Amino acid sequence: MENIIREATERTPAVIFDFENGVFSFKGESYPEDASAFFGPLHKALDEFLNGAFEGEIVFNVEFEYFNSSSAKVLMNLFQLLEDAAETKGKNTVINWYYNEDDDTMQEFGEDFASDMEHAAFNLCVLG
Repeated sequence: MENIIREATERTPAVIFDFENGVFSFKGESYPEDASAFFGPLHKALDEFLNGAFEGEIVFNVEFEYFNSSSAKVLMNLFQLLEDAAETKGKNTVINWYYNEDDDTMQEFGEDFASDMEHAAFNLCVLG
């Protein structure tokens, strides 16, 4: 699969989907006008990747300063793909949720997402 790299915009996060190395990341803010148009191709690509032959560790890094409710739904759907891959396919999946130590809201969102994960590792990572 060809890697997906998108620069951050005012309303969308920077995206890196490195299929060769199994490393995926979002960074910035996420409140696109059409969340399904922005995230839909990413969801499809991740789903295809997880159904492929990759056998290494899969790492998904998220470092948001802000995201809206439609982005939260998409994130949960992406995390569910990772959870399902860990549970049903035995894939080694790790989600790293980065937040600033003084950002209680992002910490709470990370804790909420983490509570839904049983098979994928979910790490809450504090930024200095």
